[in-house]
Amino acid sequence: MTPKEKNTATKPTTVRARKAIATPTKTEVVVSAIKKSPERFINRELSWLDFNQRVVEEAKNTRNPLLERLRFLSISASNLDEFFSVRVAGLAGQVLEKLITTSPDGLTPAQQMAAIRERAKGLFEDQQQTYTELKQLLAETGIVVCQSQDLGHDDLTWLKTYFMERIFPILTPIALDPAHPVPFIPNLNMALALRLISQKNDRNRKYVLILLPSQLPRFLVLPVSEKHPKTQRFVLLEDIITLFIAIIFPGYKIGNYGLLRVIRDTDVEFEEEAEDLVRSYETALKRRRRGVVIHLDIDSQLPTKLADLVIHALEVPAEDITVHNGLLGMVDVKQLIVDNRPDLLFPYYKSLVPARIRECGGDAFTALRSKDLLVYHPFESFDVVVRFLRQAAQDPQVLAIKQTLYRTSSNSPIVRALIEAAESGKSVTAIVELRARFDEETNIRLSRDLEAAGVQVVFGFADWKTHAKLSLVVRREGNMIRTYAHFGTGNYHPITAKIYTDLSYFTCNPKLTRDAAKLFNYVTGYARPSQMEAIAFSPLTIRKTLNELIEQEIEFVKDGKPGSIWLKINSLVDPRLIDRLYEASCAGVKINIVVRGICCLRPGVVGLSENIQVKSIVGRFLEHARVFAFGNGYELPSKHAKIYMSSADWMERNMDRRIEEMIPIIPDEIHNKVLNQLMVANLKDNLQSWHLDHDKKWRRVDVTEKPFSAHEYFMENPSLIDKKL
Repeated sequence: MTPKEKNTATKPTTVRARKAIATPTKTEVVVSAIKKSPERFINRELSWLDFNQRVVEEAKNTRNPLLERLRFLSISASNLDEFFSVRVAGLAGQVLEKLITTSPDGLTPAQQMAAIRERAKGLFEDQQQTYTELKQLLAETGIVVCQSQDLGHDDLTWLKTYFMERIFPILTPIALDPAHPVPFIPNLNMALALRLISQKNDRNRKYVLILLPSQLPRFLVLPVSEKHPKTQRFVLLEDIITLFIAIIFPGYKIGNYGLLRVIRDTDVEFEEEAEDLVRSYETALKRRRRGVVIHLDIDSQLPTKLADLVIHALEVPAEDITVHNGLLGMVDVKQLIVDNRPDLLFPYYKSLVPARIRECGGDAFTALRSKDLLVYHPFESFDVVVRFLRQAAQDPQVLAIKQTLYRTSSNSPIVRALIEAAESGKSVTAIVELRARFDEETNIRLSRDLEAAGVQVVFGFADWKTHAKLSLVVRREGNMIRTYAHFGTGNYHPITAKIYTDLSYFTCNPKLTRDAAKLFNYVTGYARPSQMEAIAFSPLTIRKTLNELIEQEIEFVKDGKPGSIWLKINSLVDPRLIDRLYEASCAGVKINIVVRGICCLRPGVVGLSENIQVKSIVGRFLEHARVFAFGNGYELPSKHAKIYMSSADWMERNMDRRIEEMIPIIPDEIHNKVLNQLMVANLKDNLQSWHLDHDKKWRRVDVTEKPFSAHEYFMENPSLIDKKL
């Protein structure tokens, strides 16, 4: 026996020691079990459906103007379309392959599919009920969706002309019989299925399918009526077709009819070693248009025989079919959002150009040489980003520009600036991400335009998406070379920048700009940095840095100091990081999380997450900024806190399979703005907020205190730095 062992063996057992080796209580056993159980996680797919339910709830929210409620309804439908075509399609493939690998919350693919179908069914029904209510309210305000029987003689005359000139030439009716199989129905397109009866012989019947042309509006605006001069009237495209079916099929009348709509698998696979990556993507995108049908929506009025024909032809399992007693293609209701009714829309908001940019006459370089600049979009204008790159393109002292492009608009001023810079002889490099889902075609086209102008276009890593948002401008100033950088949490997209809340950080801090240059070199030349001075980046160091920051907070608590973490993210999915947050909670670290969408963490569970609170903000603007704050031994908010902004959500793909950046916020003014305003306002919000409870249910926050909206606050105070909330 060693001296240490001997000393331990002879030491008397204290009351504390006896308690430590006592049999665990029932509560302790339960706590220990849940720390290892899949029950500690919320299913990712069901959490996403919860988020979309919160969007639907905004369509019901009477605080929102009527047409904005309609917009929320359309957004929820668009979200569901993408969810089925991507996430459900992936699960369906796993079920087809008979995979039984479970998700972190312990569900097999088949179990997840069953749960999704059940939850989605409720969402579909909620959407239909909400549309019915909104349609009635719209009619009361003078915006009417007309039924066929509501149309007068003048309406029918006008519609017939419109039909003959605009609709009839495009239509291609297909007979359904052994010689004419069900035609291909493109993804998210609708078809009108009809049973026609001969007017001369009731026994002479035929079944036909007419694809609704996607080039035409679903809701057609009718001319102003003399009887109702202040009423805006709409009629559905399918109703127009049925009104004039005798023109398409002379001698026939409609027996019955109904709509159907398909959602196809839009996921695409590409050869990793394709010689021409662009050509590989173009080919795959064509395959996407013909993807397998994942979900089929059917009008309850659709004749049974027609429904059976279509279902058999498309090979859709019964459980993947939803019968709707209402409007199919709910996403189209956005066409009812007219711009001549400002009384039914959110008040117009014009973003503010930052004061320092205005004071410097719009000269971004002069403004940034004095100190760093943080811009909070859309409350502060995205135009400052466009001006930064446009000025760089036109400035003869600028030598080089480097830019990442994940998503941007089809006629992007950012791309035009890069082209102008290249044509003027500057060295311009653009890292274009071809795999930005649903923007692949736009990015292919932009990459070809950039290359034609002399821009060096790079597509990055074959395995990892480049999701980081970076701009780098190298400029000659006297006898020195100075580098300017822009870091963002959002995309270089002028349109979405008006509705997404995002951060833009401009700097010429040498540490940050040197790190940004290393990150560009890593993507373009696979030059792995040996060491970064300030920036963490995925897939190499963000996870490691976050783990260290969480561990520091745990150690502070052990040393008797406060431990606190505030997070603002879009999605919280990564199981390892969630477990680290659970560990911090158990140690006594106070954690507040603002998550827009998916959250797989369960807050408020005894013995696991009592010290974690989770909320979500859903309102006029789409929350998109990502901020991570760590108390650093002090209670938040504190001037001593460590704060970071990032392009990365807390998901495995963002940590391990993407190029992302995580930027420290050091300057006092910017530190104060992010922590004491942005984060405090988000945590204080009670008009647009939902809380996630330990039972996995989201509940709208009760406004028991003074009403406060983070969005309204920043619309009124877009650039305040010294004001405290």
